[in-house]
Amino acid sequence: MARKNYDRQRLLNQLAAPGPHAGVVILDHLKPQFNVGKIFRSADAFGMREIHLIGIDYFDPGPARGSFKWVPAHYHKDFDSCYQVLRRQGYRLFATEPGADKTLGGCPLPEKSAFVFGNEGVGLSFDPGGYDDIQLVRIPQFGKVQSLNVSVAASLVMYEYVRQHHLA
Repeated sequence: MARKNYDRQRLLNQLAAPGPHAGVVILDHLKPQFNVGKIFRSADAFGMREIHLIGIDYFDPGPARGSFKWVPAHYHKDFDSCYQVLRRQGYRLFATEPGADKTLGGCPLPEKSAFVFGNEGVGLSFDPGGYDDIQLVRIPQFGKVQSLNVSVAASLVMYEYVRQHHLA
């Protein structure tokens, strides 16, 4: 049932128009059961331009609550192909990393920002050190765990981006 729903929603997604903000979300090999749909929902709420999915050819659209049909999706086999497309379009890439020197709120985000979120268990599928222009940022945390669910982290990053670039 979920796959049939996904296939129908993906057809509708082909008609999706970019959101009002230039910000882009990149989901790198996330697990398809839960967080992908939630991130589509947040991307819709924050008016993000589009989402790029790396190594994700199917996900449960249920948690998106219909937002999959509103936020354009672009599919890539690997990170490098996504990176090349976005760099040609003038995007600056950011990835969240708990040990990063810069904090999300202390970092100016260009209008053409793209935010990479890695797999819930293993993180990014690539070495960010192999791309000298990807900026690592951390979300300040003060508890013992020092990690957030990827959909929560993505929502916080999108909020900060919109806070810096709010369209009146």
